[in-house]
Amino acid sequence: MTQTDLYQQLTNAIGISESVIIPKIFKMLADEDEAKVVLAAAPPGTVAEIAERSGVPAEKVEQLIDPLFKKGLLFKSSKPGIYYRVKYMLQFHDATILAPGMTQEFFDLWKEYHHTEFDKHMVEFQALLPGSAMRVIPIDAVIKPDLQVAYFDDVRQVVEKARILAVTACTCRVVDGKCGKPVDVCIQVDKAADYALERGSGRKLTKEESLEMLKKCGEEGLVHVVGNSRGLGHIICNCCDDCCINWVNHGQTATNFTAPSRFSAFVDADNCTGCENCLDRCYFDAISLDTGVSVIDQEKCMGCGLCAITCEDDAITMKQVRPEEFVPA
Repeated sequence: MTQTDLYQQLTNAIGISESVIIPKIFKMLADEDEAKVVLAAAPPGTVAEIAERSGVPAEKVEQLIDPLFKKGLLFKSSKPGIYYRVKYMLQFHDATILAPGMTQEFFDLWKEYHHTEFDKHMVEFQALLPGSAMRVIPIDAVIKPDLQVAYFDDVRQVVEKARILAVTACTCRVVDGKCGKPVDVCIQVDKAADYALERGSGRKLTKEESLEMLKKCGEEGLVHVVGNSRGLGHIICNCCDDCCINWVNHGQTATNFTAPSRFSAFVDADNCTGCENCLDRCYFDAISLDTGVSVIDQEKCMGCGLCAITCEDDAITMKQVRPEEFVPA
């Protein structure tokens, strides 16, 4: 089997067989034996099973387990001694970009992928999803206590209920970073935090540190995004509007990768002075000025709250517009 075949097989395995760039990224991450070991770790197996499938001696497989784990190509099962390979493109993206010691050439390949192939692959991926994979979560400071916000849509409650928290670099801004926004603000929750700490790609956070980080992210104009489920999920992303990949086809549509929160922004016309601060803060082109007053397009508003926290006139409030049990389709 040629090296080209190996890296193409790995690309096929994560569901994007037509990519020209992803095989090159795999080649930068893994030599021939490492590629064989990764391919052989599906279905999940022990060192002995992976060695038998790959043809790589068990002693060498044993030596490669930790480096491949740190590179984000191999993962540890909850069952001790069982390993499995990276399964899909977004997992490959987020895990490998945080691999230690990668070169600028590596990040340039990822940037090229973002700019040339990513949108097409995400559209194809979204078409296979039963619903949105991620959702916006409102900035905690703008939610009124009397709204009785359910914890799965309240960023403070996600933090408070977490068993353990860690922070890693935002993989999107590691690759691009043209916005100049903070990079080390991707908060990992519970199992994801365990993974980041074991792998060495993150550092532990206290709950107080996490809440302070989220506050600063809001001030910086970053949108909180979490997994689209009623549980705590594994991550609180803090996304910018130009580097981050969560916004492909954003807007309130059934096939969104990232869905809106249960809230939307509303303007009190009597209080609005038309300062236009909110226009600059909105990623989603949901705010316009009409006769000197801000107007919210409810079809476009994603309910993030970035506009509300900088409204010096207190003219913008966040109101619940979807039921508490809402988890977007």
